[in-house]
Amino acid sequence: MSRLDSFCRRLQAQRACLDFACAAIAGRAGPVFELGLGNGRTYDHLRDRLADPGERWPIYVFERKVVAHPGCIPSEERLYLGDFRRTLPKAAADFPRRAVLVHADMGSGDAAANAELAAFVSQALPPSLAPGALVLSDQRLDLPGAEALALPHGVPEGRYHLYRAST
Repeated sequence: MSRLDSFCRRLQAQRACLDFACAAIAGRAGPVFELGLGNGRTYDHLRDRLADPGERWPIYVFERKVVAHPGCIPSEERLYLGDFRRTLPKAAADFPRRAVLVHADMGSGDAAANAELAAFVSQALPPSLAPGALVLSDQRLDLPGAEALALPHGVPEGRYHLYRAST
């Protein structure tokens, strides 16, 4: 498979998983975490899907260094700037057991670095998760107390990962 085909399939999987998760949290309220802003495409998709005048789902972005499209940069008060190892514990203190949805797009081309970061996120994220929260990730996570869910139709196993926090 070419890298272009792989990229297209990753984006299709992201969209299917994000759309599934946004529909699944429709009856809930709480913060949404976007781990990794990148270009801002998935953040913009979440803003579009979770648009609500009452702000039931404020989106907080975690990014080491912002380089996104100018129209896809969150306000300063919704941005956790810096390494996840510093910002995720702060978010856990700011939002204990309140996040209803987390999207983690944090992979790089370095398998060892991906595994190390996924291990950290797996341990640091649960204190922020509301009971029954959904977590979507491009990396396999080992979230204590969470169950892996079946992926939406058309998303190949292993392309993306979907979890539900314990209730």
